[in-house]
Amino acid sequence: MDDPALTAAKKAMRDDMLARRPALVTPGAGEALAQALLRDAPPPHGARIGGFWPMGEEIDIRPLLHALYRRGHAILLPLTTPRGQPLEFRHWHPGAAMQPGRFGTSFPARGEAGEPDWFLVPLLAFDARGFRLGYGGGYYDRTLARAAGATRIGVAYAGQAVPAVPIGAHDIPLHAVATERGVSVPVEG
Repeated sequence: MDDPALTAAKKAMRDDMLARRPALVTPGAGEALAQALLRDAPPPHGARIGGFWPMGEEIDIRPLLHALYRRGHAILLPLTTPRGQPLEFRHWHPGAAMQPGRFGTSFPARGEAGEPDWFLVPLLAFDARGFRLGYGGGYYDRTLARAAGATRIGVAYAGQAVPAVPIGAHDIPLHAVATERGVSVPVEG
């Protein structure tokens, strides 16, 4: 469990970033992110991609999901499990019926279960060290800890970068962050 000061720092940053994010939404950002990632850091052939269906003002990664599917990748989207559990994933394809989930999420109404080995990870903030601030439920922390050898790519608006994300012992850094402006690889902190 995180200490109270860390919990408070994360909450303050979450509140700030949620308030700032609507101003970051720009037309074409999802397409630009897809182009940048596919050009600069494409997944290897055969990678099973763990994506997500964007909600609210999150950057729209659906153009990337479609492009990866066309390239022959298996796309898996998460089901939000009970609190304290890692996410579960179902196979997705363009045109698949989506079902509303917990916390405003959506997931494939039908689809075979699967395990990704290359993750597209949503976030509220990220820093140059590759750390991310999520929504606070710990779902991705548990999921990424379970998939220790998997590639972890954060996806966000460039304006979600911060000088330093408050981190605890369970926070796992990303391998890279893709935004509408390009792909950045973490630097040693």
